Amino acid sequence: MAIEPQVNIERQETSPPAAVVDPEHGLPEGFGPGRSGQLLFWIAVAFSVFQIITAFGLPLDRAFLPGVTLIRVVGAILTLWAVKIVWDRLQGRPVMGALFALVPLAIVYIVVSHFSGGVPSQIVRTMHVGFLCLVAGAMLANHRATSRAGWLIGWGLGLAGFLVGLYHWAFYFDLVNRAGELTPADFVVGIAALVILFVLVWRVMGPALPIVSGLFLAYCLFGQYLPAPFDHRGYDVEQVIEHMSFGTEGLYAVPTAVSATYIFLFILFGAFLERAGMIQLFTDIAMGAFGGARGGPAKVAVFASALMGTISGSGVANVVSTGQFTIPLMKRFGYKAAFAGGVEATASMGGQIMPPVMGAVAFIMAETIGVPYADIVQAAVIPAILYFASAFWAVHLEAGKRGLVGMPKSELPNALASFRAKWFLVLPLAVLVYLLFAGYTPLYSGSVGLALTVVLILGGAIAAGLTHHVIRLVFWVGLGLLAASFLIVGIFVILALVTVLVIASLFVRGGPDTLIACRAALADGARQALPVGLACAVVGIVIGTMTLTGVGTIFGNWVVSIGKGSLILSLILTMFVSLFLGMGIPTIPNYIITSSLAAPALLELGVPLIVGHMFVFYFGIMADLTPPVALAAFAAAPIARENGFKIGFQAIRIALPGFVIPYMAVYDPALMLQPEPGLDGLSYWLAAAYMVFKTSLAIGLWGMASIGYLNAPMLVWERVLAAAAAAFLFLALPITDEIGFALGIFTIGFHIWRCRQPTAARI
Repeated sequence: MAIEPQVNIERQETSPPAAVVDPEHGLPEGFGPGRSGQLLFWIAVAFSVFQIITAFGLPLDRAFLPGVTLIRVVGAILTLWAVKIVWDRLQGRPVMGALFALVPLAIVYIVVSHFSGGVPSQIVRTMHVGFLCLVAGAMLANHRATSRAGWLIGWGLGLAGFLVGLYHWAFYFDLVNRAGELTPADFVVGIAALVILFVLVWRVMGPALPIVSGLFLAYCLFGQYLPAPFDHRGYDVEQVIEHMSFGTEGLYAVPTAVSATYIFLFILFGAFLERAGMIQLFTDIAMGAFGGARGGPAKVAVFASALMGTISGSGVANVVSTGQFTIPLMKRFGYKAAFAGGVEATASMGGQIMPPVMGAVAFIMAETIGVPYADIVQAAVIPAILYFASAFWAVHLEAGKRGLVGMPKSELPNALASFRAKWFLVLPLAVLVYLLFAGYTPLYSGSVGLALTVVLILGGAIAAGLTHHVIRLVFWVGLGLLAASFLIVGIFVILALVTVLVIASLFVRGGPDTLIACRAALADGARQALPVGLACAVVGIVIGTMTLTGVGTIFGNWVVSIGKGSLILSLILTMFVSLFLGMGIPTIPNYIITSSLAAPALLELGVPLIVGHMFVFYFGIMADLTPPVALAAFAAAPIARENGFKIGFQAIRIALPGFVIPYMAVYDPALMLQPEPGLDGLSYWLAAAYMVFKTSLAIGLWGMASIGYLNAPMLVWERVLAAAAAAFLFLALPITDEIGFALGIFTIGFHIWRCRQPTAARI
């Protein structure tokens, strides 16, 4: 049977007419109208091209033929393009659009070609932040400016931020040689970098994160006037600026490095998969598998969001993408608007802990604590499954409580048929999982996954023009063998394959439209990276404050002093810090701040390294569901047409059973597949299986208590007993497991017995 993927990609304009607002940064999804929108579109494309080149680590100055290097080839192409533009201008043809494309790409070429053997990490970080500032400032100008002056200020701020990155690029070797000593120009550039980022982040993401980071910056400058033990020895302005705006401890710390490599690449990976039809595939599979079950639409939302989480690490993006379909569907089948929004928000936020891609925090965590990304994935697998199981259980109980049935089978797609039709879209994801667990770096794995996705998209466009069955089969088999050869030859075979497919697409029917869609995906990736990248840069101030002043030690000692008397109090304190910070700032800065403060203290209290960081990560995610500032809930609000606060409270009610998972992992790390002293081999896996069973029962009981339903509405004392049983299973004290099992079995058994009695007896 021939393999004939039908990749449905629609041509996108640089300025879509519908101004759909992205809830993560409050800006429309387009790039703005007119020439400024067209220029910004190409700047975003150039941004993505820069990130791809630096992420792949291409040796552009290495000769692949005698005297022929990629740098020279690309330079020749850009030169010919410039000559053509001049010729067109002389012929009276319009050239502005071509200039808008050429200039940003030429700047990227100049930046990259300046260094032999690859772009230094420091330049990758500074140019990454520079591009973020340029795109953010221009987006603000194109979408929010109400006057010519406002438009000029937005573009001016963006260009100034980009020039800061170019300053680091132009004087890289001088800055390295005089590290620690600032010239007057360095001082001005350092202050400008801080001011520009604070202004742009405030305008794009709101005031919370700049205020938090600003307080830490103020502590660096004025902390010496505080009473002991909160004071420090004092630092002058020049020392603080040097620490924050240069080097790798402030704006360009580990979070920015991770944003400029892993995160950006995986954002692009998800963007290309979405354009290839992955969202539709996931939705069809979820609909076919669970649409006909009791409360089917809500179960579809949970399962589809779990699948989306495998390719998209953004919970809010999951709300917007899958929620557009699932929330109206749930409302149509009887769910209240607030509950429907709460289901989607809860399920979508779980995408950040769903391997293999997870959220951006996972990459930062791996880099921060110095463990392979595969170890983070391994630790997250069981908690992620249990999290979605708890959400699935909650919607199942709610459906029973309200008598909500599934969808008619006639309206449902066939899950198996949907998978058979588009199974090839899963291949890049499967390769990504294999490479991660085979020991390859996330950067290499993501690069291969992205390249394979592009191969599939372009190959699908070419195959659509092959009419003969045998020719299509030979084409796909040959393409597959060439792509698979990267394990032997290296990633360059895939890059060469992409190049050939791009050229071939220019000459086949539908090929140019596919290339245009791929170009739009590059621009979308840059736009989607805005909230993550800007947050990583600004929260670097917090990291810089920690390393400069040691303020984290003060908080850590406090947590340790509490934990020596009761570990559970330290965990509760850490949870509330994460939830409190999350009321105003996204998951990434939330994790970075809380992990810097509390995770070392948890480690000192005996909590394993990965488990402690996952604990902080988990509740950073929950913070986006917690009112009064629940980002995921407010993202679902316009779709559900309901108040964001009501959705947030429903989301907490649905997610409540999942709150016990990280606590239980702390007391028994086998739940996160972490080693335990005295356990190995069969005994370890039996302990892990026991923990999974115990945690499943605990979240099941907690869900019953929260929803108030099992086979029928539960009596008040039954709900109390169910909650008590779950609490005993949660506590890690002698005989608490036995009490929890006994109470749970009694509660469930009595409820089932009561429901089977005649109505008179039950009354």
